[in-house]
Amino acid sequence: MAQGVGVGIAELAYLGDAVFELMVRDMLVKRGVPFKDLAKGAKEYVTAVAQSAMYHRIFEQLPEEEQTLLKRGRNLHSASRAKSANVAEYRHATGLEVLYGYLHTAGEFERLREIFSLCTS
Repeated sequence: MAQGVGVGIAELAYLGDAVFELMVRDMLVKRGVPFKDLAKGAKEYVTAVAQSAMYHRIFEQLPEEEQTLLKRGRNLHSASRAKSANVAEYRHATGLEVLYGYLHTAGEFERLREIFSLCTS
């Protein structure tokens, strides 16, 4: 599986973070969550702890190529770490972000929606 148009794993994680957050915000708005509750609602999904749980929830359901992306992201060493998560949770969250970044970069928008549905169901 190619990384996507000359983009490295760290860059995919960076992009995937934004893609995932946008998808969460879109979901909440479409669900009719009141404006005053949007930030709180997003926080249920957009944290390293929540994303780590999603990683574990979907891993076995993914084809080998996508599992490889999750693992590569998980193994990315970062200088930063989430304040509310341990190192393992932060790394699993990064793996999930790499997958989102890759699918976005590859233009695999339908697959992105499928993965997002698995993560948020």
